[in-house]
Amino acid sequence: MNALDLRGLNPAPVTPFTRDGAVDYAAIQRLGRWLASVDGVKSLTVLGHAGEGTFLERDEQFKVIEAFRKAVDDKLPIIAGITLEGTQVAAAEAKRAVDAGASAGLVYPSHGWLRFGYQKGAPQDKYKAIFEASGLPLILFQYPDATKCTYDLQTQLDIAALPGVFAMKNGVRNMKRWDREIPVIRQERPNLQILTCHDEYLLHTMFDVDGALVGYGCIAPEPLVEMIKAGKAKDYKKARELHDRLLPVTANVYHRGSHMEGSVALKWALVARGILEHATVRSPLLPLAEGAEHEIAAAMRAAGLGLAQ
Repeated sequence: MNALDLRGLNPAPVTPFTRDGAVDYAAIQRLGRWLASVDGVKSLTVLGHAGEGTFLERDEQFKVIEAFRKAVDDKLPIIAGITLEGTQVAAAEAKRAVDAGASAGLVYPSHGWLRFGYQKGAPQDKYKAIFEASGLPLILFQYPDATKCTYDLQTQLDIAALPGVFAMKNGVRNMKRWDREIPVIRQERPNLQILTCHDEYLLHTMFDVDGALVGYGCIAPEPLVEMIKAGKAKDYKKARELHDRLLPVTANVYHRGSHMEGSVALKWALVARGILEHATVRSPLLPLAEGAEHEIAAAMRAAGLGLAQ
């Protein structure tokens, strides 16, 4: 298997909707074309949390993958979120993603594990079965330490050693674990591409990774590409400057009452950049409080993020 090169910025774009709630394929074209035009963007990850992927019907999921693939004119790989809970249905989901043109899959943990935890060996079995059934290259998704489906170090190492697994999206959000585990994973699995997904505090993880796979990348790809470069160069001063410049945006998008509100805020940020005309979301997401769109627009202006070119 020739692994995709994700060493850079990998935005996880939103799924635009029309005002009456249908998938807006014309807006997908605008969003995808713009992101693909930014030098340093390595792929797009669709159907994740930022993309409201689990809120879509199966045929919509298929068409969204197709639409983003067409939007980038096959110049960037499209990574599909593989979100279904059961191993068999997740494998079937991966097959559909392949048929729609996805180049890789981001495997979400089974939903039940969030509440009850996972049996030893179950995550490894899930990844193995998905790859064997679909042939889709896979990304290990490490959930926050606050959940019961976060993988311990040995489970991460086991998954990373499986055929087909070539990268990790790490969002453990526990810096003690990050500092202790990332060096071991680097040493034991040197070919695994490690991507941060700590949208809320990217600076603190930027010096240890090959790139970033973040929803944040769909609203601010230009400065995030520069931050990744600064991290790889160990240029703390530059990375800090970019962090501070983006802090008003970070606060208005990700430092809200619920991280899920960030998906709504991303759409308002794209309105501010002229990519979307409105911020329609699907239930169970709800609109933000009145006035939030003005705060987000002001934060984008403060960070120098005007209309997309």
